[in-house]
Amino acid sequence: MVFLNNQNNMKKAFAILSILFIIGSFKAQEVYAVDSDYKADVKVFVVDSDYKADLLVYKVDSDYKADGNDGKWYFTDSDYKADKKIYFVDSDYKAGWKDKSKQHLMY
Repeated sequence: MVFLNNQNNMKKAFAILSILFIIGSFKAQEVYAVDSDYKADVKVFVVDSDYKADLLVYKVDSDYKADGNDGKWYFTDSDYKADKKIYFVDSDYKAGWKDKSKQHLMY
């Protein structure tokens, strides 16, 4: 009976540690603006009205304020620190998902 109880406790502990690991692995939405479109994961065009946008983004000043993928972005000072690399295009027709397989990157 004690062995079974210990085994159940081990399973519970493993489940809790797994959940904590998964939660801890979620990072802030940290982005880096690259200087060329071929280096970017996503190309971005800034519009003048929110109804024209597919994604609304707010730039925060600290990485802890950009928790998850809720539209708050923290711009890192180095590309290796970023979750996503973006490039700001100069025309709206250049923006969009050129490669639909990358669309999941912003979800």
